[in-house]
Amino acid sequence: MSAGERRTTAGNAAVAGKPVDDEEDAVERPLDLGIIRRLLTYTRPYARKRNWLLLLVVLRAIQIPALGWVVGSILSGPIARHDAAGTAWGVAGFLALALITELVFVFRMRFALELGEAVVHDLRNQIYGHLLRMPISYFEARTGRVGRLISRTISDVDTIRVGVQDVAFVAVVQLGSMVGAAILMIYYDWLLFLVVVAMVPLLWRLLAHFRKRLGRAHRAVHESFSKITSTLAESVTGMRVTQGFVREDINGGLFRQLIDQHSRNNMEVARHAAVFLPMLEFNGQLFIAVLLAVGGTQALLGDVSLQALVQFLFLSNLFFNPIPILGNLYNQALTAMAGAERVWKLLDTEPSLADPPDAIALPRLTGRVELRDVEFAYGTGPRVLKGISFVAEPGQTVALVGPTGSGKSTILGLVAKFNVPSAGAVLFDGHDTRLVSGDSLRQQMGNVLQNNFLFSGTVMDNVRLGRPVASDAEILAAAEALEVRDLIEDLPAGWQTRVGEKGGGLSLGQRQIVCFCRAMLADPRVLILDEATSAVDAFTEQRLQRALRRLLAGRTSFVVAHRLSTIRHADQVLVIEAGRLVESGTHDALMARGGLYASLHRAFARSASAGPPAEPG
Repeated sequence: MSAGERRTTAGNAAVAGKPVDDEEDAVERPLDLGIIRRLLTYTRPYARKRNWLLLLVVLRAIQIPALGWVVGSILSGPIARHDAAGTAWGVAGFLALALITELVFVFRMRFALELGEAVVHDLRNQIYGHLLRMPISYFEARTGRVGRLISRTISDVDTIRVGVQDVAFVAVVQLGSMVGAAILMIYYDWLLFLVVVAMVPLLWRLLAHFRKRLGRAHRAVHESFSKITSTLAESVTGMRVTQGFVREDINGGLFRQLIDQHSRNNMEVARHAAVFLPMLEFNGQLFIAVLLAVGGTQALLGDVSLQALVQFLFLSNLFFNPIPILGNLYNQALTAMAGAERVWKLLDTEPSLADPPDAIALPRLTGRVELRDVEFAYGTGPRVLKGISFVAEPGQTVALVGPTGSGKSTILGLVAKFNVPSAGAVLFDGHDTRLVSGDSLRQQMGNVLQNNFLFSGTVMDNVRLGRPVASDAEILAAAEALEVRDLIEDLPAGWQTRVGEKGGGLSLGQRQIVCFCRAMLADPRVLILDEATSAVDAFTEQRLQRALRRLLAGRTSFVVAHRLSTIRHADQVLVIEAGRLVESGTHDALMARGGLYASLHRAFARSASAGPPAEPG
């Protein structure tokens, strides 16, 4: 397969016209021994197979020039002497050697393919495991760039497969054949071989001339293909917005521009390759022509025997034939290097939020949560939380209220240890979240968000995510506790109703009901509800409120809600403005105070009476 058929990806483009982010653009270095050495470490678990493969590669590298030497020996020996018996023995020997060579080739191919697949298997597992360890902030920063992450796991790893199973071992065979042919050529006529050596610099300069151009062209192809991948993924996800704002023609035009650019980049590669490979082949033929002229002159002058010249020319073919193959392998190596660079860059990105080596596992929580002088900033940006302090006692419901962008969801992210404070501390039963394992915390925590994610599968599969070992009876009991079992069983196939990607096939309210059941099944000690009933209609919300009171009972809960009913029953209402806690107390106390909460409440009450509810903050 040619290099043009192997594509890696990097970069990002948005159909909406936002700037392309080049944070993962590969640096321009065609071949990197460091990358090659690192890639070889992935063959260590398969050392036995790799070592057998290397042995077979060496054998094949010896066998190929040996076949040429045998043919030349038969022609210049028994055939030239008209020796029928010698010719028959020679042909039989050649066939035996050819059969052994092909047998070696079969196992070399098999082991190379198996080794390549094993490396790809391990790499994809490592990439996926690495992504699972990355904090939520990593993915939030890459919203709209899902195509990049998919490319690392699929396209880039496939190019590495080519590098392992094709480029590396085929190149060794071809180079070994050249070395074997060179040794035999030196044996027959070392002076004539010096003519070959004298022509090598010409070939080297040809390779050096095209290397840089091909490197740039291949990387441009990788980048443009990645932009197409990312844009396509984003466009399919946002098709409702595209059609809703009648942007089909605009987005189609932008996508055509990406396709046109990718096509131009491919043509650039094709133009360079169309010159490079034929020139390599022509140089091989030119070298043979020079050898014929020089060697023929020597034979005419009696300085070399005709038999030795025939052998030398056969071997020179074996010496020069690998050159175009190596040129094509070089193109494929450029692609593999670009893919490997991107994969290593992803794997070398350390999680910005990782548990310390001595992190402790939290015991069973009582549910006391304290934020003590908490400040937080995303990266090097401005502070979004400033000196937040409060205590949620076990079993209390804490409602967070405030204008959009005030920092409510950021506080929930700190409670769930999706982030850690820039200053201050978040404490669970007195344990600082910096010093505990995130898994042991989140295993005792439930999340119900405004846009909860549902996986492809059945409704029951998605509810069971809350506790994978739960029985069907326990799942039904959770739905009954929420008084929503009938709503799920009214679906077309009840609990076995198929859910499409991201919850496709269910209404927003139905998705939320599934997520409530999931949270109930998990039986968490701490519950986070982030606008969890915003997508539920008023009739369903009335039913859920009764179930929510049972769900919240005995659990420490943090609630950001549209609905006043939840806020009214909260033990504490925290009013956040511009990252600061400006008011706290019960609903009645804050209303009596007449401050920001009372103002937000009045505005919300007016909008609720006028039409669909709006968030009170």
